[in-house]
Amino acid sequence: MNLDPILERLNAAQRAAVTAPLGPVLVLAGAGSGKTRVLTHRIAWLIQAEGVSPHAILAVTFTNKAAGEMRARIESLLGMPPGVLWIGTFHGIAHRLLRRHWHEAGLIESFQIIDSEDQQRLIKKILRAQQLDETRWVPREVQWFINSNKDEGRRAKHLKAGNDPIRAQMIRLYALYEEACALTGVVDFAELLLRAFELWRDQPALLAHYRQRFRHILVDEFQDTNTIQYAWLKLIAGEGGCPFVVGDDDQSVYGWRGARVENLQQFGRDFPALKLFRLEQNYRSTGTILAAANGLITNNSGRLGKTLWTSGDDGEPIRVYAAFNERDEAEFVCQRIREHVAHGGLHRDVAILYRSNAQSRVFEEMFLSARIPYRVYGGLRFFERAEIKDALAYLRLIANRRDDASFERVVNLPTRGIGAKSLETLRGAARAAGSPLWEAAQATIETDALGPKAAAALRGFLELIERLSAEVQGLALHEQVDRMLEVSGLIEFHKRDKADRGEARVENLEELVSAARGFQTDSLDTELPPLEAFLAHVTLESGEGQADAWEDCVQMMTLHTAKGLEFPIVFLTGMEDGLFPHQRSIGDLDGLEEERRLCYVGMTRAMKQLYLTYAEQRRLHGIDSYSQPSRFIKETPQELIEEIRPRLQVARPVASGRFARESSYDSVPVHRSSYGTPRSRAEPPIPGMRLGARVRHGKFGEGVILNLEGSGPQARVQVNFERQGTKWLVMQFANLEPL
Repeated sequence: MNLDPILERLNAAQRAAVTAPLGPVLVLAGAGSGKTRVLTHRIAWLIQAEGVSPHAILAVTFTNKAAGEMRARIESLLGMPPGVLWIGTFHGIAHRLLRRHWHEAGLIESFQIIDSEDQQRLIKKILRAQQLDETRWVPREVQWFINSNKDEGRRAKHLKAGNDPIRAQMIRLYALYEEACALTGVVDFAELLLRAFELWRDQPALLAHYRQRFRHILVDEFQDTNTIQYAWLKLIAGEGGCPFVVGDDDQSVYGWRGARVENLQQFGRDFPALKLFRLEQNYRSTGTILAAANGLITNNSGRLGKTLWTSGDDGEPIRVYAAFNERDEAEFVCQRIREHVAHGGLHRDVAILYRSNAQSRVFEEMFLSARIPYRVYGGLRFFERAEIKDALAYLRLIANRRDDASFERVVNLPTRGIGAKSLETLRGAARAAGSPLWEAAQATIETDALGPKAAAALRGFLELIERLSAEVQGLALHEQVDRMLEVSGLIEFHKRDKADRGEARVENLEELVSAARGFQTDSLDTELPPLEAFLAHVTLESGEGQADAWEDCVQMMTLHTAKGLEFPIVFLTGMEDGLFPHQRSIGDLDGLEEERRLCYVGMTRAMKQLYLTYAEQRRLHGIDSYSQPSRFIKETPQELIEEIRPRLQVARPVASGRFARESSYDSVPVHRSSYGTPRSRAEPPIPGMRLGARVRHGKFGEGVILNLEGSGPQARVQVNFERQGTKWLVMQFANLEPL
């Protein structure tokens, strides 16, 4: 058998990992080292060299995009459709298992998946039923409590409150939430994983079947697994399985959503016979960028250890720009982009990365003014738009009448005379009978509980859903969606809105029909009715929202969103202590190390040029602050850095746009001592006062000087007082005391 096509494009380390003997394998894969290539080539090697049946392979990753890329590469390598392979996300694989074994899992056959928004709606419904104040029992906090416990494998019945009344109430809400989900036949994302784990744990015969079938389990981005995902993988692997996991402890940046970087080390303890391989050759970045990233990440403790290197050039130095304020920072970036494009570059070569979404606003304003095309990632996904969720709610009711969230969403959409009072009557009837809203509605319209008009409207809605259910039987999927949009009145409802918004929503609903037309059921799930398969798909669709390579515009996104991407030029902006690393993490060692890993991820997105920018003064969330440059700049090897300074020096940082457009910038070598102090400026216009100084006022207390204006007796100073907020004061009357 000719195995050259599988091995010929691999370097020595990649080849060693791909051809490793059967058994537990951990591949520590650095950024840009070809981990996806290793994973897909390992699958091809197992099939062609080891004679493993494709049916015995289970490959798991975290995003639909990554799963699709894996399928495409395997098809290219083997010349065979990858349909027989189980390749998918954790949630997708769990969903497939639960659809096949719904009875053993304790679910109804037509169960529906709810997304985060619908989960919050259900929690709010429970809070209203319990007459609890949402300002005290915040739905998002209740949601976090439920999901975080599910991620740790804990049901409400497993939790103890001790003497904590708040925790006791949270546990009670968790239990009520579980009851509501069971009653209405819905599961949330966290429930998919927990229920799939419990399915195997509590059904020994089923577990034995899948262990025998899936002896080869491959996991991508292993550092991002949480407790329940790792427990699930460990359970299916058992003692005789051959888990092959690829991850990078230096790129574990999702601790806030339950990911445990410790799972990489725990894997070695649970599978002591594992073989460890390191992928350290980077094919993305210049030598200088890699040296900077290596130098930064060595400040983290407990790493498994690796050093990225490249056979390419050292490239340009890391350039650091100390802006006066956030507008000056944005103008600097804007000018550099102009220069890049003027020399024949493309806008899409450039990515602006930031720690907080709020940082994008100033860049957007600047780009609009400069007519620079841009795109911000992190907005609403297609399937999250209100009009699309309305349409999906109709479809879910057709598939499952017990879905209360969908019922409430569309029972009066378009408006049909079923108001809040009537809906509350329905909720009360459902609670009293312990039934879904659909059954409560059927019973209520036969009584005098509703007025004649509301009862007639409700009867019309129930008949509409039943008629739709009958009419779409046997139709192609896109015809089912099209028929629903017509009969429900949603299209006409939005057409009556003559504003641009109405037209856009009609276009989106028409695009939903196109999405249904193009939807292809997974070949392994053909037994699932097309409508139910489509509904599951749109809920599980991760919609990573990452950059489109063909679109020539500057790419703007958070550092978390940028993971897995690469760009010729990267600006890491807002590099200030308190912003990045975030204030919440500075005092916590684990949190600070995750922030450092996030910076490492940002640095290694850059292929040719990396800029680090920070502002001496920044207004964010309506608050002016003075911060020190990020410690991550100080931790970057200083011999790799050049500082960029504007040729024009000014005395004041306010309204920097006035001069920045007329200025150009010079790169100069910088030494470690340059950081931690503001750059030199002319003497302040008000003697004895300087920007950033702390002062005390007899009435307003202590504060920080934000701005200085004028000179002489009428000079003014702007101070941000800790208790009184920001105020302008005339110096001759202010009597400020320097601290």
